[in-house]
Amino acid sequence: MSGVLKIRIKLCSFAALGPGKADLLESIARTGSITAAAKDQGMSYRRAWMLVDEMNRAFKDPVVSASFGGAKGGGAQLTPSGKSILDLFRQVEKKAEAAIESELEAIERLVAENPRPARRDGCTGRSKRGHNKQVRTET
Repeated sequence: MSGVLKIRIKLCSFAALGPGKADLLESIARTGSITAAAKDQGMSYRRAWMLVDEMNRAFKDPVVSASFGGAKGGGAQLTPSGKSILDLFRQVEKKAEAAIESELEAIERLVAENPRPARRDGCTGRSKRGHNKQVRTET
């Protein structure tokens, strides 16, 4: 097993930048399309578009430039700001991983050989439907 550090940078009250958005930006840069990038990342076009819109609103300059429809179809590309943000985020990831390498290895040595996942079979004391609903009785 290999432990993985996931960095998530909270940008403002409504947006953060983490590995998922960074992967989406890389897919957009590679494919030239939000649609193709969404498919590549296993998400809907709507979800990908919402994430791109969130990032474009969070930064001073847009991170993705998109053109829609037309005779040649649309397309999308990272703006210079988007390329810079993606590069900086990947640098943060690498530096953080290097900084905690020995501690991460120590934690990995403490992980069980065959860890058991938590039970997900409804043994929580709650009913399966109407979690903790009050039962009304007429008097």
